[in-house]
Amino acid sequence: MPLGNPATPTGIANINSTVTTPFTLHVIPRDQHTISRKDISPNALRVLYRLREAGFGAYLVGGAVRDLLVGGRPKDFDVATDATPEQVKQLFRNCRLIGRRFRLAHVVFGREIIEVATFRANSDDGSGDREVENGMLVRDNVYGSIEDDAVRRDFTCNALYYAIEDFSVRDYTGGFEDVMARRMRLIGDPEQRYREDPVRMLRAVRLAAKLGFDIDPPTAEPIPRLANLLSEAAPARLFEEVLKLFLSGHGEASFLGLERYGLLPALFPESAAALKSNRSGALRSMLIEGLRSTDARVANEEPVSPSFLFALLLWPAFCRSLITLQRQGLALEEAQRRAADRVTLHQLSTIALPRRFSLPMQEIWLLQSRFSSRQRKRVFRTLSHPRFRAAFDFLVLRQSASAEHAEDIAFWREAQLQNGQELESSLDALQADEQEEDGAPRRRRRRRRRTGTASSE
Repeated sequence: MPLGNPATPTGIANINSTVTTPFTLHVIPRDQHTISRKDISPNALRVLYRLREAGFGAYLVGGAVRDLLVGGRPKDFDVATDATPEQVKQLFRNCRLIGRRFRLAHVVFGREIIEVATFRANSDDGSGDREVENGMLVRDNVYGSIEDDAVRRDFTCNALYYAIEDFSVRDYTGGFEDVMARRMRLIGDPEQRYREDPVRMLRAVRLAAKLGFDIDPPTAEPIPRLANLLSEAAPARLFEEVLKLFLSGHGEASFLGLERYGLLPALFPESAAALKSNRSGALRSMLIEGLRSTDARVANEEPVSPSFLFALLLWPAFCRSLITLQRQGLALEEAQRRAADRVTLHQLSTIALPRRFSLPMQEIWLLQSRFSSRQRKRVFRTLSHPRFRAAFDFLVLRQSASAEHAEDIAFWREAQLQNGQELESSLDALQADEQEEDGAPRRRRRRRRRTGTASSE
């Protein structure tokens, strides 16, 4: 059936309004969209059918519908229903209820969880189950209709409902057309929606990067003006958002989006300042190359480390702080330790970086100065360091910003392939060559035999 142009009611601008404004429902029948049941999780289908059989409305909703429409493969399948969480729990023995801010039902099938949410209302019924603090929605458990539920979602592309009874897609906000046009558009007044939840600005950038969508101009316009609102978000929540931005396979595009919309200084103020002052652009080139490498690892289903990611994202800040401390007269090793601690401490006020990631991050930085050493004990100690492999990969990455690391990279790459005796011989030869170049007489000394192999990780 023809879609037509969805109405845009004025009442949508006030998400806390007690007035429910009617929306034009567009039903996209099965023959006009690409979603097939064979691409939907069998467990999600079980949940949908059981809810339907019990007399409740049941719809696949949100990101799964959006991704299936653009040919993606969703990892999560969420369900929306008019059944309350307690009613859902009565239908499924493998169900648990979670959450205070948003009461949800999780139906557990082994390692897969199907999240079931009850339709949320677009107004406050006075029960106290909807709380707003300083314009931010902190609790939302007032239930309503599917129309209400659609309006209160963030982006139109996330407000699409796949109906199991006739395999159609229900669209109340123009989301289907936006998906077809590959466009990110907020539902309601963008500035008010960002003030309700500033993290929506990050979600806009992340989803646009993931989907290859453009952010609709009215949706994009307030972001640079409101970027400082991210300081009101919980640091622990921002940590999770950063992982989603950069470890989901679209890190480079996400970084470019953060730059474009003025969000980078809000998340990483010291790194943003360092990148701005780095006239050569070498630090930015390294960062971009590192994110490309991370994206490639994700695409190849190889492990990625938050420690390495934050070492990369905060490296510009570390370099800038290190230079400042050295200019103050501190010796290199002391300046490095202080710079690492200072950058980490300052960043914690914005993003709650757990110690299990911040400590390895600092070790990656501090090991960089060791790679220029050819002293026997230091070389073997560096090779046996538990963070050696990550630090060496970081050194290789630095080559994209400066060619001066080529000799060190060649030495340590070869060192990893040699056993203990071979590496000792190589180091002796290097020392002999250096002494001959300096014109110093070679000193013969008794060699101690070292057993075992050089370790790497």
